[in-house]
Amino acid sequence: MPTDQPELLHLRADGVSVLLRLPTDRQAEILWWGTDLGPLGDAELSSVATASVGSVPNNSLDRPYRRGLLPERSQGYRGRPGLVGHRSGDAFAPLLRTAQLTADANTVVLTAVDERSGLQVVSTLQLDANGVLHLHHTLTNTGDTAFEVGELALIVPIPADATEIADFTGRWTAERMPQRLPLREGAWLRQNRRGRTGADAATLTMVGTESFRFRSGEVWAVHLGWSGDQSVWAESHPDGTRVLGAAELLEAGEIVLAPGEEYTTPELFAVHSAAGSDGIADRLHAMLRARAHHPTTPRPVVLNTWEAVYFDHDLARLQHLAEVAADLGVERFVLDDGWFGGRRNDLSSLGDWQVSTEAWPDGLGPIARHVQDLGMQFGLWFEPEMINEDSELYRAHPDWVLADPDRLPDTSRHQQVLDVARPEVSAYLFSCIDSLVKEYRIAFLKWDHNRDLVAARHHGRAGVHAQTTAVYGLIDHLKDANPGLEIESCSSGGSRVDLGILQRTDRVWASDCNDAVQRMQIQRGTAQLIPLELIGAHVGPPTAHTSHRTHDLSMRVAAALFGHFGIEWDIASATDADRAGLREAITLYRRLRPLLHSGSLVNVDHPDPAAMAVGVVSKDRRSAVFTYHQIAMGIREAPAPLVFPGLDPGLHYRISRLEVAGAAATVGRQPPPWWTADETVLPATVLGTLGLPLPVLHPEQAVLLELTAL
Repeated sequence: MPTDQPELLHLRADGVSVLLRLPTDRQAEILWWGTDLGPLGDAELSSVATASVGSVPNNSLDRPYRRGLLPERSQGYRGRPGLVGHRSGDAFAPLLRTAQLTADANTVVLTAVDERSGLQVVSTLQLDANGVLHLHHTLTNTGDTAFEVGELALIVPIPADATEIADFTGRWTAERMPQRLPLREGAWLRQNRRGRTGADAATLTMVGTESFRFRSGEVWAVHLGWSGDQSVWAESHPDGTRVLGAAELLEAGEIVLAPGEEYTTPELFAVHSAAGSDGIADRLHAMLRARAHHPTTPRPVVLNTWEAVYFDHDLARLQHLAEVAADLGVERFVLDDGWFGGRRNDLSSLGDWQVSTEAWPDGLGPIARHVQDLGMQFGLWFEPEMINEDSELYRAHPDWVLADPDRLPDTSRHQQVLDVARPEVSAYLFSCIDSLVKEYRIAFLKWDHNRDLVAARHHGRAGVHAQTTAVYGLIDHLKDANPGLEIESCSSGGSRVDLGILQRTDRVWASDCNDAVQRMQIQRGTAQLIPLELIGAHVGPPTAHTSHRTHDLSMRVAAALFGHFGIEWDIASATDADRAGLREAITLYRRLRPLLHSGSLVNVDHPDPAAMAVGVVSKDRRSAVFTYHQIAMGIREAPAPLVFPGLDPGLHYRISRLEVAGAAATVGRQPPPWWTADETVLPATVLGTLGLPLPVLHPEQAVLLELTAL
């Protein structure tokens, strides 16, 4: 590295600082990542460089340890090393040295080499305008023999006062449920070996100061933008190691670099907030909304046919459903599973992406044209990555399965997985999908993925990495060939929710569960990572098909409004009252979606576990909408007041109750006076502290409130 390079490099953006130490004899390291340190001149940076050198404790190496971007065994690192691999058993403990640095605005590119091990690592760090730190590495084999990569990690430091760790877990219909525990000495590790992100994925790994909440406490968080197998961890050790890390989880022999070949990690998104986990969401949402390909048109009201008709594809019935939908204000009509091959149930025909002559003797033209003539977009369901053994495709190409052909894994939902990394498979899928998109002017694909990858095998070695990158490539190819085409990532509901798939899709299906109580909790977890306009949220039938709980329409609407609104229900058989309620809800969604899909998410730290409240406040803080959900029977005779964080403390707000699709059912003889008043106006300082008293609600009821600044 040139000798005139500074010893410290300071990146700053939106209240966040990253300090990089640039020694001449070792790797660069992140010395600080967190609260903005303010402007630091050269003299101050020099003083910081000196003052930040640690001591040498007893029973340790004889000079202060510095961790480096890729912590090394060769430097005495006791935690999970940054680079794991070997060259036929050798080069297992590389010793990297920074050889080159380039810096442009808030982007730094560092090249580190170990000539003896025959390795080069190029690390790219960018602190974007929203204070999100982006990090990825590219490893190149500069040696003369093959190098097997075990792991190439992305690691950031955390301070000593980050003492609690929180992330998510879950299952089908209960995705992204929060969990929390103290961060003690040792390692906290989450690993995913499902071949897709998974309903039980950590999603966002956060560490924070003691008892951090949605709106308070300091938080550091990481997310790996990858849709395949992965590891994420937090470590705290007596030697002072305190880090968050993540990496693609590679099987033995999955990545073997020939001389001159390279491997690039997925991107790590590292986010700091001084204002609780909602501050993490704010930064991530702003980052995603700033992308060139982020949806800019109003998110259309969707009707998906799955829970309306399942596999019963009858043209007259679906045309009538479309007419009812258009009359209510639906803007996108999506035909779900059952339109292709011999697909009359889920036992057969995945892979046969030709329109069924039995179900659709005249093709999809009649339904597509009918939908489009009614003024709606036409969308179609696919599950391109899967194949049924009972299919024409499998009978013709059993070798296209992502598995050992002599030892197929057990089926899941009667499915195997197609090896999309085979060029002929990707070409076949592209041809099938692209031709249908063009023929029927399809505006939207619901892209499903309903099983884990088990013993995935591509060309004689582990195949999850190859499959994941090939699927990305296929989606990119389809989008390039069909400008304006939108794609939803659906995976047994919400099993592929990550920023890897969202680099190329336009929304995710958060869950197959349309139960309003469960959905609010699922959406709350999902929205910690991605903004509401990317989260599919539908009004289901009165009795949810997954939980069999029954909810009022007002409750179901209140949940679905906080996302990309849609319907998953046979509205052709709905009552006149329910249709009228849906029409009101769609009108309200259209009015509120500019706010819901651009404002700041506000999760209320409500003291009653039997209730939850969430809102969205506009960027100028002059308007807001909040929903309060009584999700269970509370033990209080009078509920705790509802407070409204995030408002402008210098403004007064008018509070309006939005009684859409019916009013919430209350208990007791008399609600608080404001509940029935013609107008209630209060200063933000009162609304954010004293709050508003609520009537006692029956369990599983919701209240929608709109706030407008005077």
